[in-house]
Amino acid sequence: MYIIIVGAGDIGSQLLEIATRENNNVVVIEQDETVATRVAQDYDCLVLNRDATVMDALEEAGADQADAIISTTESDATNIMVMLLAQELEIPSQVSVVHNPEHMSLFRQLGVNVLENPEHLIAEYLYRAVQRPSIKDFMHLSGDAEIFEITVGESSPLAGRTLAAADKDGLIPDDVRVVAIERDHSVILPQGETEIQLGDLVTVFSTRGFEPKIIEVFVGEEDVSSQAAR
Repeated sequence: MYIIIVGAGDIGSQLLEIATRENNNVVVIEQDETVATRVAQDYDCLVLNRDATVMDALEEAGADQADAIISTTESDATNIMVMLLAQELEIPSQVSVVHNPEHMSLFRQLGVNVLENPEHLIAEYLYRAVQRPSIKDFMHLSGDAEIFEITVGESSPLAGRTLAAADKDGLIPDDVRVVAIERDHSVILPQGETEIQLGDLVTVFSTRGFEPKIIEVFVGEEDVSSQAAR
């Protein structure tokens, strides 16, 4: 892919490392001369020490060839201007970091793929890791909905049961779905006759997030109680 990355700060530099490692054709636009010089020395990519809110900077970066543009600056105003120019230049895929949640709707109205304030996401992730140590990973959706990974515990009422049996016995609420199971380094797409086993890493969708009663179904009452006591 031909990717234009705007901003080479904490987020942009991590993105740049991944993109170049995957052998993409990458161009970086960075306004800070010191940062631009460092990036040019450290990475095999074209670096422009330019202001990306100026049309000809994007044109110089090869906007007519680009498959995607990703704006990672710390300024929402800069990011939105870059996205507007990218649309005018008809760059197919437009992605941006958004720092202020109040600005999310503006970016979405433009059809931009957005990543909410990364610092906030990291803080929430760390808090959830302490609050619910049985949760291995999670993604917040609209409302209270969450997708999360959780390991089936010894006292889980699901262990040794098929999903059909668990559903029949009312163990899994109607607004909760098991969407994947990782077992022995392979991923299972579960069906009704799929049996849940002790130690399975289960990916769960819940419209109510990870309420204690939902967590209890997967790890067991004893494990939930021991976590709460920590």
